[in-house]
Amino acid sequence: MHRILFVFSVFALIMGWSEQLLAATPGIDAVTVTSNPKGGETYTVTIQILAIMTMLTLLPALLLTMTSFTRIMIVLGLLRQALGAQQAPSNQVLLGLSLFLTIFIMMPVLEKVNDTAVQPYLEEKIDVMTALQNASEPMRQFMLKQTRETDIDMFVRISGRDQINKPEDVPFSLLLPAYVTSELKTAFQIGFLIFLPFLVIDLVVATVLMSMGMMMLSPMIVSLPFKIMLFVLADGWSLVLEMLAASFYV
Repeated sequence: MHRILFVFSVFALIMGWSEQLLAATPGIDAVTVTSNPKGGETYTVTIQILAIMTMLTLLPALLLTMTSFTRIMIVLGLLRQALGAQQAPSNQVLLGLSLFLTIFIMMPVLEKVNDTAVQPYLEEKIDVMTALQNASEPMRQFMLKQTRETDIDMFVRISGRDQINKPEDVPFSLLLPAYVTSELKTAFQIGFLIFLPFLVIDLVVATVLMSMGMMMLSPMIVSLPFKIMLFVLADGWSLVLEMLAASFYV
């Protein structure tokens, strides 16, 4: 799973910023070769490459904890469970759909990061620390908008800090777990609402089978075609994806 997330994360970044990076970046020296007095050569990896490789290993964690990916993946997983379709759609399909819907939702935030941090840094107008600070601000605004105040207060209380008066004063060390907790709550609330119509179908089918004395026939087998038919007729995939995307901009 971590390898799949890593590959898709890198692919997403390449799709979002490849044109700007290719146009503005002359390239980074990967290896430096130094000649020894005895005629040998010493190969040294540059600090930039080490920093880039370190950031790439953190991409899956950033994808799960700072974007809309967690909410979307949980809701789609609960939807599949509500349908009772076992492994259809497969984990790979749900993962890909969640990733690209995440890119769609996060694109305004990524554009702000690109305009305020990436491009000025590539043009050598700001240093690394300023670029990181500028990049964190759009992410902070997005996460604060989706985080419940009760969750922030809970982690403030656990950490033993003084009461925080302004959202801008919330440190990332508290905002990250509060954001993930809020995302889990929201995802399960949406999943509960999705479960209800399918649960009604299961109850109706089970009641009919019991009244007919068909004890040996599994209600799940009978109700599955009806649930799929209801989901397709209601254009369920479009409704669920639209609802997920709209939930981040309400």
